[in-house]
Amino acid sequence: MADRHHDLVVANARCVATVDGDRRELAGGWVAITDGLIADVGTGPAPSATTTIDATDCLVTPGLVNTHHHLYQNLTRAFPPMTDKPLFGWLQSLYPLWRSIDTESVYVSAWVGLAELALSGCTTSTDHLYLHPHGAGDLLTAEIEAAQDLGMRFHPTRGSMSLSKKDGGLPPDDVVADDDEILAASEAAVTRHHDRSHGAMVRVALAPCSPFSVTEDLMVRSAELAERLDVRLHTHFAENAEDDEFSIATFGCRPMEYLERTGWCTDRTWVAHCVMPNHDEIQRLGAAGVGAAHCPSSNMILSSGIAPIVDLRAAGVKVGLGVDGSSSADSASLWLEARQAMLLAKLRNGADAGTARMALEIATHGGAGCLGREGEIGVIAPGAVGDLAVWSLTGPTFAGAIADPIEAWLRCGPTGARDTIVNGQPVVRDGQLVSGSLGDMLAAHDTLSRRIQQLD
Repeated sequence: MADRHHDLVVANARCVATVDGDRRELAGGWVAITDGLIADVGTGPAPSATTTIDATDCLVTPGLVNTHHHLYQNLTRAFPPMTDKPLFGWLQSLYPLWRSIDTESVYVSAWVGLAELALSGCTTSTDHLYLHPHGAGDLLTAEIEAAQDLGMRFHPTRGSMSLSKKDGGLPPDDVVADDDEILAASEAAVTRHHDRSHGAMVRVALAPCSPFSVTEDLMVRSAELAERLDVRLHTHFAENAEDDEFSIATFGCRPMEYLERTGWCTDRTWVAHCVMPNHDEIQRLGAAGVGAAHCPSSNMILSSGIAPIVDLRAAGVKVGLGVDGSSSADSASLWLEARQAMLLAKLRNGADAGTARMALEIATHGGAGCLGREGEIGVIAPGAVGDLAVWSLTGPTFAGAIADPIEAWLRCGPTGARDTIVNGQPVVRDGQLVSGSLGDMLAAHDTLSRRIQQLD
């Protein structure tokens, strides 16, 4: 296929890290993309193309996959009243502000948040949109439209909360709904937006927020609905010690048993955080084929703990990477999260346990596993989507880092992607967004943030 004329070729890379089944690393490699899919990968002279991007002195990786986020939370970044609180107190401080989100603020925050992710080499992102204030409008459609405008591959989840303060939950009454209403809205979202085709740009999952914000019946019925609609399931799980204590006090069991008894312990599920499973629970998660979104910065800033990702991966859990909401992690850089994952694995499991290649696998192949798209996203191979990140390894930051381009990519830095390509189209070029809308979006974001933070 090398003599075929392609839409786009990325050529002359110092290394193409394919993260394919053989984990091939191609010195002097090139990647050819046609009709939004990877047509061929090779070394030596590159084939002809309508557009050629020179990747001399660059590492080329699959586009990074973000498996957990709350995009609207960038409207309340580094908000002083919540910057020093653990999870439950942090949530209680912010719910009163978040209840004022609407379609405009969700569109703008999603656009800005996805742009930030793209600058960090991310090409596919999920979003856990669990907050639907009464009268706010169709928030899920608003953020999907933002992703489409920017050109990002998007896996939003139709999240939900059904337990308010009066029911023993954390959120205020006007952001929760009853179970029947939630399930009807969830099915409508899947019917309207979920694309099952190969290379789909939009897919939808069902995502009751957390065991402490929904009824047990909603967990059970959401799992049943996901099975009937053939979509994935997502929720917060075993995030910190408070989570464990709440589960034991409320359900009479640890979060793992609750996951099992509600029908969620299947390969349709990926969970967020997974900080607190014990050894036996890790084995059960792996046997069930559950995925886990590892959110290292968020887990540290909220003092939740260090997730046992080395053990989870060894047990067969599909571990992906998540930046989490921009009010907890504050920075939505998937490169940064990959580096944090590498460092924390070293800290918890030994210096040899956390490597840059392990972190790259989590950020790509593992994320694809969480989203049920192994072999389609998070890999550079013929037939996979045309999603790439091109990373320059030049300048003072990388001086002397010549022996191993993959270790250099993550040990040195900080860095962002030079080019981010989604579906064969550049979203970031030479470190800048291709879209000309960024200035207008940031101005609108500032106005909306001031309103929501009640600073005007």
